[in-house]
Amino acid sequence: MFTSFPIHVDGQTAEKAQVNPSIAHVSDEQFEEQVLKSSEPVLVDFWAEWCGPCKMIAPILDDVATSYAGKLRVAKINIDHNQKTPRNYNVRGIPTLMIFKDGKVQATQIGAISKTQLTQLIDKTIGGLSASA
Repeated sequence: MFTSFPIHVDGQTAEKAQVNPSIAHVSDEQFEEQVLKSSEPVLVDFWAEWCGPCKMIAPILDDVATSYAGKLRVAKINIDHNQKTPRNYNVRGIPTLMIFKDGKVQATQIGAISKTQLTQLIDKTIGGLSASA
């Protein structure tokens, strides 16, 4: 389910990271196509590698990506490598989670959140399409 790959920092391998294939990692250039033009609602995680709370919610996002497959897409955008999109959406703190539907922000959550709180936000925002937990 997860693919492990090395992370390179200044030419040296820092650590191995787990990547869920159900989560899209998008750039500023891909944001319009992958998020705004998506036929499904998209939960976007604005994050950074140095952010502790971002790392804390990563397993929750993995679970949500799997349990809501076909109903909701999950995308992550690294704010250090992609500064245009966070600026366009006034992201001032991370993690910031935004749910986009039909090209527009439908809900925003700033800060770490429990899986229960996140699934409630998703269900309320995308019309009560409850996922199996």
